[in-house]
Amino acid sequence: MSSNLSELSGRKGLKTNLFEELGIAAKESGTPSRERIEELADEFLMGKANIFGSTSFYDFLKEENKGKKVFICSGSSCMTAGTQDALREQLSLPFTDEEIGEMCCLGRCHENNAFNYGGKNYSGNAVSEIEMIKSDRVVRDDEYNIASFGTAVLTETFPGITEYYKILSHSLSKTPEELLRELKISGLRGRGGAGFPIAFKLESCRSTEGLQKFIVCNADEGDPGAYSDRYLMEKQPHSVLLGMMIAGYIVGADTGVLYVRAEYPESQNILQAAVEDLVQQKLLGENILGTGFNFNFKLIKAMGAYICGEETALLSSIEGQRPEVRIRPPYPTQKGLFNKPTVVNNVETLACIPYVIKNGGEQFSAIGKGKSTGTKLVSLDGFFNKPGIYEVDMGTPLSVVINDLGAGFKEKIKAMHIGGPLGGLVPVDKINDLTIDFESFDANGFLLGHASVVCIPEKFPIIKYLEHLFQFTAHESCGKCFPCRIGSTRGYEMLKKAQESDYKMDRKLIDDLVETLEIGSLCALGGGLPLPVKNALHYFDEELSPYFK
Repeated sequence: MSSNLSELSGRKGLKTNLFEELGIAAKESGTPSRERIEELADEFLMGKANIFGSTSFYDFLKEENKGKKVFICSGSSCMTAGTQDALREQLSLPFTDEEIGEMCCLGRCHENNAFNYGGKNYSGNAVSEIEMIKSDRVVRDDEYNIASFGTAVLTETFPGITEYYKILSHSLSKTPEELLRELKISGLRGRGGAGFPIAFKLESCRSTEGLQKFIVCNADEGDPGAYSDRYLMEKQPHSVLLGMMIAGYIVGADTGVLYVRAEYPESQNILQAAVEDLVQQKLLGENILGTGFNFNFKLIKAMGAYICGEETALLSSIEGQRPEVRIRPPYPTQKGLFNKPTVVNNVETLACIPYVIKNGGEQFSAIGKGKSTGTKLVSLDGFFNKPGIYEVDMGTPLSVVINDLGAGFKEKIKAMHIGGPLGGLVPVDKINDLTIDFESFDANGFLLGHASVVCIPEKFPIIKYLEHLFQFTAHESCGKCFPCRIGSTRGYEMLKKAQESDYKMDRKLIDDLVETLEIGSLCALGGGLPLPVKNALHYFDEELSPYFK
């Protein structure tokens, strides 16, 4: 990351944004032309190599994307469901091989068979209507089960803008210190995986001097199997927006940036429409509600890179730089977007803030278990009889989620990958040992993360799943650190070779590789991959033993 490039990108602020300009340039053909890259380099006073380096990184900007028309989901859930090979065959009839690309993941894990065409996502049996979809004669609603078990913090019915934004009026009648105190009492922790208390981030940003500060919503929900953030953006967008506004008031920020992944086009459209509704209601802009508080939103459409879920890579992405992970310190709250103090939090975390401020920190902290306060959204994939999004109080037994809310499995399952690709691989015989909270998963050697559940059926080889995880990491690595960039590739090569030949892996070599990834990687992508690998080696040793010396 170059501080100079951050400053150059920030000269025009967010109104004319380099990353956004690259997306616009790629819209027609799938990749920006060399001529446009040179023009942008001159306009932003950057080297052509810098701009090309950024362009070549993203799935939907790089030259390989040129001419692609339809994209098949390559996420873990669709893979274990076994639906995508047949889907590709069906799509190869109306499209050529050169016109078919891939996206990971479309967040349609509840019914699989997922693909993207014309800026819209489809799943289930939609491919049977592909000719009508191509002629824009099909409108399909995305339906899945939504329910709460315990307290409805994020799944309660939206009462309308006028009623809901009374929480904003209430917030602006308090001092930032009073609101920050309520968030401290609440114990609200990051829902994106790290579980870091949000009040600490807000306080750090508030205490850092700066005329310009930002609140950034990390809506790059790239964990295959997770679609809880997508649910919030599409079904409860105002909880996200209001949470960002309150956070902005606390730290002294007047701008909220919504960084929404390319694979969620509907989320982008719904959030933008919600922002425009607030403008019409005079709840955005200058002197909101006559209080002197100013706030506006900027929606950034991402371009396909899992690493942008890491907060510092996300900030570099917004700046139009190659999204490589930054070394910390300094932390984003001290030196973030365009080198200005910035708070980055994920969708679900920000969406909890209005409830805390409306009901008080004590009421929120009374929900849950221990240091895991409040509720958690859980995503269940298509292997459940009742797949969908379920909100549960922290501390709810995993067995309740699996057997009562999800109504059990449709077929025999041997493991669940919970918490995204870097989460733990949980054998089904551990279901009764776990509760939905940070401490329970950590104590048992797993990770709650996004609380997404990807099922691995009996017929799906564990070694094939591990190969998929290494390949995913190799593809998505930002490349900045050797352990992640090289280690993930070597792991993928060994696992693939062991399945396709008589090659036997050396267990000590695998253990050394995993340890190097875990302790040497710069961020949680390379550092988190070892967890499901170690879980697999521990719980599925018998199944994996034929592939080792």
